[in-house]
Parts: sequence; structure tokens; C-alpha cells
Amino acid sequence: MARKIPEIPAASLADIAFMLLIFFLVTTTMDVDSGLERRLPPMPPPDQVDDDTPPIKERNVFVVLVNAQDQLLVEGEWTDVKNLRDKAKEFMANPNNDINLPEKNMKEIPYFGEVGITKGVISLRNDVGTSYGTYIAVQNELVAAINDLREDLAQQKFGKSYDKLEADQQDAIKEIYPSKISEAEPKKVGGR
Repeated sequence: MARKIPEIPAASLADIAFMLLIFFLVTTTMDVDSGLERRLPPMPPPDQVDDDTPPIKERNVFVVLVNAQDQLLVEGEWTDVKNLRDKAKEFMANPNNDINLPEKNMKEIPYFGEVGITKGVISLRNDVGTSYGTYIAVQNELVAAINDLREDLAQQKFGKSYDKLEADQQDAIKEIYPSKISEAEPKKVGGR
């Protein structure tokens, strides 16, 4: 009589495969896409005419240009990305009411009283050949400049971090330091 060959139990193989799958799903890290948080202005009504908007004065615009070689021209001067934040903060704050920096409108703000609100706008234009890394770095520095101003004001007025403030306190600070970053369409100036 022939001997029977014992079978390998296959019932637990599915359990082992499932446990391995769960292990790899839990321990694997996924790359997170980095992006820019931007809120677009609302569409103008169809009957609105563009001729009635007053022109923006040159002193109220902080011009940042990035070329295809990833070089920055800020307000007509060549500069490095690491200096951009301080220049943008000085422009938006205009602490001494310098006539070469943006004008301010006086407005009543909750918690602060009558405050000068900047008319300043940061204008960013990059070349088509600008690297994505430089584009993101410039964007980050401009947003960080406004966030730094908000943080400093929160610490000065409330003694707390901006993130820890109540929503209405944050809104008051946002009114004083609005995020006004305008991006112009990239130009094809120089190729890579």
C-alpha cells in the first residue's frame, strides 16, 4: 500500500499574506504633494466696467521678479531669497510712514482702535523657465513675511501666538496685515 504524502495546511497562508499586507500599508510613508494655499478673488459681475478702477500707485506695489536662472530682482535690486522676507516685511509694515513705502488708510479695527492699514500689494512675476523649487521658495518667503508680521502683532497686543488667538482677534490682525500677493502670468523671457 502506498504511503500518503501529508498536505501543507494552506488555510493560514491567507492570514499571513493579509497580515504582511497590513504591515506594509501601515509602515509605508506616502509622499505628500506640496502646494500653495491661494484664494482667488470672486469673478466680477458681467456688467462691471474696468475703467472705473483707480490705478495703483507705484509706491504701493512691491515688485518681485524671478528669471529663468532663478535670480531675484526685488524693487529693482538683485537680491537673494534669504533676504526677501525682511524686505517684504518692511514694505508691508511701513513702520515709519516712509514716503517710498506704501500709503496707509486709517480704519477702526476691533481691539486696536484707529489703525493705519497698508495699501501695499506684493506683485510676483516669474519667467517660464524658473525652477519649481525657486518658485516655491519665493512664495514661501512672501507668505512667511505676512505671517511674521501677524505673529509679532499678536504677541505684542495679546501676549499669545497668532494660532492661539480667538477667531475675531485673528480677523482683526488679518485686517491690519492682509495677505495681498498678486501673481502675474509668467513671461517667456529666457529659456533653459
